[in-house]
Amino acid sequence: MSKSPIAKIFPDLLVGTESSDDAAVYRINDAQAIVATTDFFMPIVDDPYDFGRIAATNAISDVYAMGGRPFLALALLGVPVGKLSVETIQRIIAGGQSVCDAVGIPIAGGHSIDSPEPIYGLVALGLVHPDKVKRNDRAQAGDVLILGKGLGVGIMSAALKKGELREKAYQQMLESTTQLNTPGIPLADIPGVHALTDVTGFGLLGHLIEICRGSALRAEISFGQLPILTAARHLLAQGFATGASDRNWESYRNQVTLPADAPQWHKTILTDPQTSGGLLAACDPASVPAVLEVFRQQGFKYACRIGELTSGEPHILVTQ
Repeated sequence: MSKSPIAKIFPDLLVGTESSDDAAVYRINDAQAIVATTDFFMPIVDDPYDFGRIAATNAISDVYAMGGRPFLALALLGVPVGKLSVETIQRIIAGGQSVCDAVGIPIAGGHSIDSPEPIYGLVALGLVHPDKVKRNDRAQAGDVLILGKGLGVGIMSAALKKGELREKAYQQMLESTTQLNTPGIPLADIPGVHALTDVTGFGLLGHLIEICRGSALRAEISFGQLPILTAARHLLAQGFATGASDRNWESYRNQVTLPADAPQWHKTILTDPQTSGGLLAACDPASVPAVLEVFRQQGFKYACRIGELTSGEPHILVTQ
């Protein structure tokens, strides 16, 4: 941030665009900083209520990824006027409201437009102590990487679009995408947690390479340790994947080394775009038990250690 011209104009802007982080952070006094983010997208599921829940969870989780506590939301809604029923629109809004109710924050306003396809999301605002902001570019050599949720949401979404996702698998997908990344708040209190981000549209490799670039470090992850949603494993064997997976790979393939004999599905899961994905934490080895305990106490059964960071040029080495 010190090298960014905007930092000289706005010294209280603690996190801006310089590190491709999850949200902006602006210091308002010595004890408080505002975390601000927005996120919205078109439906990834057919049920309007579930769509609203997923979109709201996805947006609010960016606040948690900075170590912040949400306090306010604004709704963003685009609908094809005359094509969607009032009841359907109300269900989308109700789904988002249910998530905000669970968090304990109001949807205090927002904006709606006429659009060719349905779009829904939130502006989410939170508060964090300036000294406890968890950026994605402060990892240190020797840090351990911990992932909070299982991978495979994009693969499950692809199967759903083709009518090939069974009800049990759909419920697993819904459980993952509506689980708020609340561990971000207690993780902000652990000094040994040096960097934090959430794994979303760019896939695990994409968000990990952002940590590596911002922190000037090399990552090594063990494929065998990666948590993969059980339903996604079966769908991978059937060849399901999203178009975004290939686009993700092309954007960072020069900074990733996979085993020469790695099957195609390994690359698919590593690049799979995650809607409302899990937190990815970089912490010192001594803090690993405390970090895993935070996740376990809050019901994140897939949370586990997946690799470590070392000195070197920004790069990701994937081992078996």
